[in-house]
Amino acid sequence: MKPIFLLTATFLMLPHSFMVADDKPTKPEKNASATEFTKDAFIEQKTDRKPGPVMSPDEIRAGLKSHDRALFIKAGWIRDPYITLGPDDYYYLTGTQPNENDPREAENPYNIGLGDQSIVGEQVRAYRSPDLVEWESLGSIFTVKDTFQESRQKKTIQDRLIWAPEVHWMGDRWALVHCPAKHSSLALSKGAKLTGPWTHPMKAKMGRRHDPSLFTDDDGTVYMLWGNTFVAPLSEDLSSYTADPVRIDPSGSRPGPNGEPINRIGHEGATMIKVGGKYVHLGTAWSTDQGRKGSYNLYYCVADKITGPYGPRQFAGRFLGHGTPFQDKDGNWWCTAFFNGNVPPVSRERIQMRDLGENAQTINEQGVTIVPLDVRILANGDIHIRAKDPAYAVPGPDEVQTFDL
Repeated sequence: MKPIFLLTATFLMLPHSFMVADDKPTKPEKNASATEFTKDAFIEQKTDRKPGPVMSPDEIRAGLKSHDRALFIKAGWIRDPYITLGPDDYYYLTGTQPNENDPREAENPYNIGLGDQSIVGEQVRAYRSPDLVEWESLGSIFTVKDTFQESRQKKTIQDRLIWAPEVHWMGDRWALVHCPAKHSSLALSKGAKLTGPWTHPMKAKMGRRHDPSLFTDDDGTVYMLWGNTFVAPLSEDLSSYTADPVRIDPSGSRPGPNGEPINRIGHEGATMIKVGGKYVHLGTAWSTDQGRKGSYNLYYCVADKITGPYGPRQFAGRFLGHGTPFQDKDGNWWCTAFFNGNVPPVSRERIQMRDLGENAQTINEQGVTIVPLDVRILANGDIHIRAKDPAYAVPGPDEVQTFDL
């Protein structure tokens, strides 16, 4: 057997390959295999390949109208792409990225973003588009210097990285959240422009949060989600939690890599949407439930209350891990997707039949892809969510959970 090692807080260069412990004690998982990695899990296959071009504007516009296939809409090195519709009717995009003008983005486009060779930077870069076709760069809108720790507490952050930023329109200003957990933030803009100066309503009370996300309910209550998965409501001014965090997991369990049952939704990238009055909790995991083995997928479970109980874990889409479900101006649902693999993108041809479990692999090109989602309420009241593009719509042979699709 190959040697296995357990990542600890020392490996903060790898924030999206394991679940960082919250600062609130929780019941330990019996099966920790999803946070263990073989030594080859972070070996990047060197290649001279360069990413292909994005689709033409006409192709993208036709695909947006037909809503039946994946669309490669933006080039450039990015992970965890997040798209939302702003108050000015523009789509806003951000994600984990290198610093502006880092030459390694062009020199090594398939950098895996992990370990000592990671090109992940300390900036939150943002873009906007009126149509998901033409994108305007807004530059760097936030950096490690803008975190509460550096801007207010005057602490020097050693690991100068920003991971998984999200921007949320709050009705009168923007809220920005990000990790790594050691310097995660909830920051507010001054007004409608997505830029600083930034304020930190929670100050030091936010706690260490891996992959924080925000969800605003129909009554205006804002919730923070983090890890996989805790949820807690925030005060109206976003300055504090108004209740203790609640862990939300799907019902039932599945066999873990070491044979012990596990029931978590995944290990990172949790978000929440609401469909038909029901809460849809989405989370990310590798198809094998082992770190960086197989395809990086998106799963979901549904509840009548945000704190649960939630129904069984269901499959949303292959290669959609840490994607953002969002609605376009016509009300159609899409999910962002990105390159997350140790090898260059593999062919879509007969991908449904291919077992990818030996390594981290994907069909997504480096850049931002959006994949159409079928989101609907079934006759029995259940919520159905599934990728519509056939290459994303079914689990592969490497999927360890059996789904009734």
